[in-house]
Amino acid sequence: MRKRIAVVGAGALGGYVGGYLAHHGMDVTLIDMWPENIETIRKSGLELDGVTPEERFTVTKARTMHLTEVQDLSKQKPIDIAFVAVKSYDTEWATMMIRPYLAPDGYVVSLQNCLNEERIASVVGWGKTVGTIASLISVDMHEAARIRRTIAKGGDKHTVFRVGEVHGRITKRIEELREMFALIDSAKTTTNLWGERWSKLCQNGMRNGVSAATGLSSGDCDRNDAIRRFSIKLGGEAVRVGQALGYQIEKISKFDPERLALAAEGDKAALDEIEKLMAPGSNVNPRADIQRPSMAQDIIKGRRTEIEFMNGYVAERGQYIGVPAPSHRTLTDVVKKVERGELKPGPATLGG
Repeated sequence: MRKRIAVVGAGALGGYVGGYLAHHGMDVTLIDMWPENIETIRKSGLELDGVTPEERFTVTKARTMHLTEVQDLSKQKPIDIAFVAVKSYDTEWATMMIRPYLAPDGYVVSLQNCLNEERIASVVGWGKTVGTIASLISVDMHEAARIRRTIAKGGDKHTVFRVGEVHGRITKRIEELREMFALIDSAKTTTNLWGERWSKLCQNGMRNGVSAATGLSSGDCDRNDAIRRFSIKLGGEAVRVGQALGYQIEKISKFDPERLALAAEGDKAALDEIEKLMAPGSNVNPRADIQRPSMAQDIIKGRRTEIEFMNGYVAERGQYIGVPAPSHRTLTDVVKKVERGELKPGPATLGG
C-alpha cells in the first residue's frame, strides 16, 4: 500500500521534494500558507526546473491544501509521513497542525535548515521525529508554483540528502526515506544526524546571513576579500562551538572542519587552502549569477529571516559552552537591522 505523504510548507524545498515524489507516482499532499501558490498549482501545476533539460517538468498529480482546508484531512486516510518544510520559527505550529492526522505509526520529518528536531519532538514526541539534511541543494521559488534549482545535482560527487534517526540507529523507516530521496538526487542514511546537522549549520552560517546582509550572490561574496575572510571566521567559530558541544562534525561542503577552524584562527597554510577552495572558478555553475541562499531570498521578498535560529543559535550555544562566537553575534545583529529596514543590504555592512 502506498504511503500517504503530506508536505507542510510547499515553498522552495518542500515543493521541490514533494513535487518530485508526486512526479514519481507517490501520494503527496502539498499544504501551504501562500494562497496564490496553492491556487496556481491547482490551475497550472507545479513547475520544477534545474540546470539540465531532464530536470524541467510540470507536476500535475500532487494534491493541494490551503491551511484553512487542513481540517478536511480528518475525512481522509491518515498521514504516514509528514515533511515539515517551513521556516524554523514556524516549526511548532506546523507540527501541531499536522499531528492529529498522523497514522498510529506515522512520523514527522524535519526537512529544514537549522536544528528543529527538538521543537518537533516537543509536539509529537521523539519516537515520531526524524531528521533530513538537504546539503548543497540550492532551490528557490521565484514565483508562485515555480521552483528552480540553481546548482547541478550531486549525483556520485556529493550526497545531497542525509536521513537519520535522533538516536543514531539505522531503521526501516529511514531506509524507506532514503529510497524516496534517491528518486530526486543522491541520498544516504546516517548514524550521525546531529553531526550532519551541525555541519549544515556551519555551511549555512558561512553563507546565508552573509548574502542577506551584503545583497551579493555567494560567488560575489567569495570574490570580495573582506567578506570572504569574514565568512571563514564564521565557519571556524561554528566548528569550534560544535566541537565543544561534542558533535562529530562531517565535512562542510568542500572544507575539512579542522582546516576551516585553523584558517579562521590565522593558520596561513590552512587559510591558503580554504581560500583556494573558495576561489571563483573552483566550481563551475551556469546559474551562479542568480544563486542566492534562502535568507538572501527572504530579504529580497521582505520576509522574516531565520538568522536567530542560524548564526544567533551558534552564538547562543557558544556562550553556553564557553566558546565565543563574536562574528556570529555581529552578523545576527546586522541581518536583523537589514530585516527591519534600518540598514540597506550592501558589502559595506560587513566591511567589504
